Amino acid sequence: MKLLIVEDEQTLLLDLEDFASKEGFTCDSTTGLEAALERISLYNYDCIILDINLPDGSGFDLLETLYKEGKTDGVIILSARGSLDDKLKGLGLGADDYLTKPFYFSELNARIKAIIRRKQFKTNKLVHFANLVIEPDQYMIGVNDLENPISFTKKEYAILTYLINNHKRVITKVSLAEYIWGDYVDEAQSFDFLFSQIRNLKRKLKDAGVQVEINNIYGVGYQIQAL
Repeated sequence: MKLLIVEDEQTLLLDLEDFASKEGFTCDSTTGLEAALERISLYNYDCIILDINLPDGSGFDLLETLYKEGKTDGVIILSARGSLDDKLKGLGLGADDYLTKPFYFSELNARIKAIIRRKQFKTNKLVHFANLVIEPDQYMIGVNDLENPISFTKKEYAILTYLINNHKRVITKVSLAEYIWGDYVDEAQSFDFLFSQIRNLKRKLKDAGVQVEINNIYGVGYQIQAL
């Protein structure tokens, strides 16, 4: 699950990055509006944690850009501004949720996961694909049920759920790598790191008797298929 954190308070930004890492989210972060606009033009995010008061503009402007570009990234406004007018404006511009500072990280975590469930899986509970059962909140995946979950690394889990969420289309190697590794993908000399993750993922799915196949689309990318 990929987050973008837009927060100019350096201490809080570091705390949010640490929280995201501990909860298993892939995370990009910025401290200003212009950098955030550049990020959303390049990448899609499962959820954006957005401050309103930024040194070079308002977080509301980012919401308007998301709307104009037809993007569906989830957004939680995280702001010290707790007036009803601000909440109504943010939600009216397309934010999915509004949380005022100070806040509990456990509450923020629950709200992020609720948004991701609704945005990605169109459900508030378990996700089913072929004979796979996914519990998004706990990052658990099992065959037929969750009694004996399959062990995946964080990146394997992210790749698998991203492919399932987009199973109706072919995912390019570039978009998949960017989703999983973010900015670090620019430093890579090849896609060997992605090929290795896909290879391990396929082996684990086969060993567990999962009735899905990750197809290599030559020269393009991958598509997952229920058998």
